[in-house]
Amino acid sequence: MKRTFTRPELELGDKVKDTISGYTGIAICIGDWISGCRRVTVQAQELKEGKPVDAMTFDVEQLEVIEDKSQPVSSPSGGPCPEPTRNEQ
Repeated sequence: MKRTFTRPELELGDKVKDTISGYTGIAICIGDWISGCRRVTVQAQELKEGKPVDAMTFDVEQLEVIEDKSQPVSSPSGGPCPEPTRNEQ
């Protein structure tokens, strides 16, 4: 039997907020369970007493995307280079 799965709009790196608890952070893991449940682990961006706040996991349905993930800025890498040639002597 062929099955198709649809992905939610949420992607890794998105800033999300739990609509129930208000917990806000970055989506760092999306997991699909055999039961069909999709869970997202969210890492807060703030510190508590100088230490990172523990990551929390939520059902995808109770999260809202606050900000799309930032796209990495590409910088010239210097390549591709021309093929080296040998001087004839």
